Amino acid sequence: MICGTPLPSTAPLPREAAWEPVIGLEVHAQVAARTKLFSAAVCEFAAPVNSRVQLVDAAFPGTLPVLNERCVEAGILTALALGMRVNTVSTFDRKHYFYADMPAGYQITQQRLPLAEGGELSVPLAGTGRPLSVRLARLQLEQDSGKSLHDLDNNRSLIDLNRAGCGLMELVFEPDLRSGEEAAALVKELILILRRIGTCSCKMEEGALRVDANVSVRPAGSDQLGVRSEVKNIGSVRGVARAVQYEIGRQVALLESGGRVVNETRSYDPETAQTVAMRDKEVVQDYRFLPEPNLPPLRLSCSARPLAGVPDVDRLRETLPELPAATRSRLETQYRLTADSVQAVTTEEGLLEYFEATVSGGSGTQRDAEAVAVLLRMDVKALLNERGCTFADCPLSPSSVGEIFDLRQRDAISSSVLPLLLEAAYDAPMVAPSILVAERGWSQISDQVALVAACDTVLRNAADKVAKYRAASPKKQKQIFNQLAKDVRLACDNRANMAEVSKILREKLESRDS
Repeated sequence: MICGTPLPSTAPLPREAAWEPVIGLEVHAQVAARTKLFSAAVCEFAAPVNSRVQLVDAAFPGTLPVLNERCVEAGILTALALGMRVNTVSTFDRKHYFYADMPAGYQITQQRLPLAEGGELSVPLAGTGRPLSVRLARLQLEQDSGKSLHDLDNNRSLIDLNRAGCGLMELVFEPDLRSGEEAAALVKELILILRRIGTCSCKMEEGALRVDANVSVRPAGSDQLGVRSEVKNIGSVRGVARAVQYEIGRQVALLESGGRVVNETRSYDPETAQTVAMRDKEVVQDYRFLPEPNLPPLRLSCSARPLAGVPDVDRLRETLPELPAATRSRLETQYRLTADSVQAVTTEEGLLEYFEATVSGGSGTQRDAEAVAVLLRMDVKALLNERGCTFADCPLSPSSVGEIFDLRQRDAISSSVLPLLLEAAYDAPMVAPSILVAERGWSQISDQVALVAACDTVLRNAADKVAKYRAASPKKQKQIFNQLAKDVRLACDNRANMAEVSKILREKLESRDS
């Protein structure tokens, strides 16, 4: 399951006692940089076709690549955040293959000596209480390809080179995963880290982060890897879980029916939640790697070998922010948040800063952190979903939400008015919530005389329900009671103190005099 939601099964799952899945991921993360890896062309999603292309991106003869320092620094920061060993010297290579959207006929990558190697990522698994440790093999910088746009009506393919040359970080993980759920959890944790350090937007819907999954199965207890299939360019976290789980089931079903798993590249179809064969890899493709002659070795500075005018690894290490694992630990100890609240606060974009600003209140006193977290991840989040924005760009300020929280805690407004007040404050962010309450007459009715009168009126007008309540089973009584309480709430324009209403109604229903 992901976030408590069971994964759908579209292929037979392996019999755990007989088969062991083995999964390794390769993640391509587009560097959050203004310009491309080797040119000054701007990286911009959804720009007009072929409007963000310089001569070097189109592989015009005589043009030379110039390395983007921002991309190098982003790669170093990512490596440090993942606990990898940054190589002070790395090299670039040409990987030759022909695709129409790769104008040069080769991709500049780092095959022989990558930017960083080694490392280990601790991934929290929902519901298990234990982290999963996944090893990293390497992190290399490389250029992205363009996009092929297939015009099936006219039987042709069109090329858009806007993306060609944008900087990518390729992260290669060791085959330490055993299920689609673990693969999805790894991608989610990686997204949190990359967003926190600002090296990738991780907008999978825009192709800023793409996942390839290498999947194989082997008999349980065996130390020999089975024949693997590579599922390419999976574009969502849920897609990763479903693609891996389907592929595991497909391979097991194939082997148990006497078939043979073929070493092939497959694509994932999100409509059918199945993988589809693209091309076989039985014949090893010769990429004819050779050193990139137009780029010298990339040398980095560090305390042991300081160099002027090049990125400094130790300086960049000092700029790392608090990483998600440390944030989760701090939220648990400092604010005593539940596991659900910790997960929401750390995963929702912009919520961590919003939460801490709301809790502090700026008055020297701290609000109930768990109650604030619940308000934000439930009521405020529902409003933001409805309005199509996030906590990062929400017009409703933390101070206004804090004031609304205080009004509810003091019973100045009812639980029914709370969502109405949030909407009103969202639409009028410059008006204090207390003024909105006064202007709209939303103050909670807690006066006993008024509440008793409202309950008496409802009970008098619903004598048949009262009679049914007294003769009903406990389960049916609860349904009738909830309906009567709702009638009182509506009679008071959603302003009634429902805790008091429940007490009054229960007393009157249990008394034969009413």
